[in-house]
Amino acid sequence: MSPAGKEPQDRVLIKHGAGGRAMRALIEDVFLSLGGPIDGIGLSALDDGAAIRFGDLHIVITTDSHVVHPIFFPGGDIGRLSISGTVNDLAMMGATEPLGLTCAVIIEEGFSRDDLLRIRDSMKRACEEAGTTIVTGDTKVMGKGEVDGIVINTAGVAVVKRVVTDAGLSAGDQIIVTGTIGDHGMAVMTRRRDLAIEGNLRSDVAPLNGLVRAALTAGGEDVVAMKDPTRGGLASSLSEMAAKAKVGILLKESQLPLNPEVRAAGEILGIDPLVVANEGKAVIGVRATSAEKVLAAVREHPLGRQAAIIGYAIRERPGNLILDTGFGKRLIAEIEGEPLPRIC
Repeated sequence: MSPAGKEPQDRVLIKHGAGGRAMRALIEDVFLSLGGPIDGIGLSALDDGAAIRFGDLHIVITTDSHVVHPIFFPGGDIGRLSISGTVNDLAMMGATEPLGLTCAVIIEEGFSRDDLLRIRDSMKRACEEAGTTIVTGDTKVMGKGEVDGIVINTAGVAVVKRVVTDAGLSAGDQIIVTGTIGDHGMAVMTRRRDLAIEGNLRSDVAPLNGLVRAALTAGGEDVVAMKDPTRGGLASSLSEMAAKAKVGILLKESQLPLNPEVRAAGEILGIDPLVVANEGKAVIGVRATSAEKVLAAVREHPLGRQAAIIGYAIRERPGNLILDTGFGKRLIAEIEGEPLPRIC
């Protein structure tokens, strides 16, 4: 903080990489001008990836860098996270058949070789689940203290006929979340802080392309918008979807799927699960006439058994997320920065 108690305006802060308003402002102010015009969906769309028109098809490309502390957590590790995150970003644009992934690894001097092999094996298993593989990569080793353990960047490419964006909602569309919210962020944070939570609190990290494929098969063109609620959680993802589509979104609190362990951890930490990252869930916007059909298809998939319709898009309050608690309604503000840094 500055002597006057204000945050410095000439420095990048941890909140600028945390998935909320601050990160989006940094991207818009600094990096958005890198993007030029393309025939398709480019950087200016701020979607989960890019889609470049190629004849009657689209080439979908995405990239992501992964840093998490601790690197091993209940339900996963940084290796599984890196593969799942990139596969899921492709899937959110309708590209459920990744042709291949790239992988760049930056390793701190002194990093455990056994841990590195464990991460490699986890990445291989996640690739097998997603039906893809690593096709090229890069490795760098930094000096002690120059990077915190290990950082992994992955990129992916796929070809698809129809691209689904995160901006396609219209009033009346139903919102499906494919399972319980907040599992990943809470699992990482409780391990980081050694909190004793009864039950089995585990990250949901998983490749979702098979689940999304089932949703698209059931709903076809009635699936109009998708996003994975990672950094910033469900609140950030839905706020962004609402703003881009110029609709409001009304959530029913009673319909939000939530594990009791996540609820307990949220109460201990004072953090709303709505703003906590997920790494194995998707938010799917569906035309009302197909919502139940898509929900049934998602629930048939092993990763979607706790899926639920949690709300719908409305004409009122465009760009806003509204929570119906059963006793009244309140606005859910998008957070400035992720309350749980370094989780994905």
